[in-house]
Amino acid sequence: MNRKIKKVFVNKSIRSPEVRVIDPEGKQLGIIPLNEALKAAEAEGLDLVEVAPNSSPPVCRIMDYGKFKYQQSKKAHEARKSQTTIQVKEVKMRPKTGEHDFQYKLRHIKKFLADGNKAKIHIIFRGREITHSDKGMQILNRIAEEVEEIGTIEQKPKLEGRNMAMVIAPKT
Repeated sequence: MNRKIKKVFVNKSIRSPEVRVIDPEGKQLGIIPLNEALKAAEAEGLDLVEVAPNSSPPVCRIMDYGKFKYQQSKKAHEARKSQTTIQVKEVKMRPKTGEHDFQYKLRHIKKFLADGNKAKIHIIFRGREITHSDKGMQILNRIAEEVEEIGTIEQKPKLEGRNMAMVIAPKT
């Protein structure tokens, strides 16, 4: 996994000559030279961590760096856990698809939309069937009518070579 972790400067790796310091309780100690800030952190038995490097002067906090790293990783984990991924499920049909097969595939499309996924429906034309692209359009329009209460058309039906495709997204 390639996660981008923000570089945080700690103790002697801080490069600014003066820093704004916040003590462990959250009170500001003001703008002081770096060596004095390091001594104050050492006296507390904690680390000097740069929390806002882009401000002028940089803001540093006296805290336990190990605990800070742990909290950052927990926040990142929570953010990833709350993300939802939407998948695009594909259903393939032909212009001569029978009624039973149509209903079977329609149930699958409805299930995909109910689960929060998008559905991409392909009508595949073989040989001379391409001359009857209107039949493919009728099938896609019928599907759109059947699922209009649970889904919306995200991409209208369009012919791409020997395939006709349409994308339906779930309603939120």
